[in-house]
Amino acid sequence: MKINKKDFVKATVHVHITPNEALKIIREQQGLTQAELAELTGITQSNISALENNARQLGRERAIVLAKALKVHPAVLLFPDFDIAEAA
Repeated sequence: MKINKKDFVKATVHVHITPNEALKIIREQQGLTQAELAELTGITQSNISALENNARQLGRERAIVLAKALKVHPAVLLFPDFDIAEAA
C-alpha cells in the first residue's frame, strides 16, 4: 500500500498551553516523577511543583536546565504553542 502525502492534513494546535503546563506534560510523557526530575536537575521537587502549578515563573535559566534533563530544546518549554504562521 502506497502512502500519498496528499492524504494527510497538517496538524494544528487546538489547545494553547503555558510553559508551566508544557513542563508537566513533557515530564509525565517521559515517565518521570517530580522527585526524579529534581534529582536530574538539582532543582528541588517543591520548586518543580511550584513551576508546574504556575506559582513560580519558569524563566530562561531554569528552562535550559530542565530542557537538558528532559532532552528537549528550551524553546519547547518556553514557547510551547509558538506558531510561525502567526509571527510572520
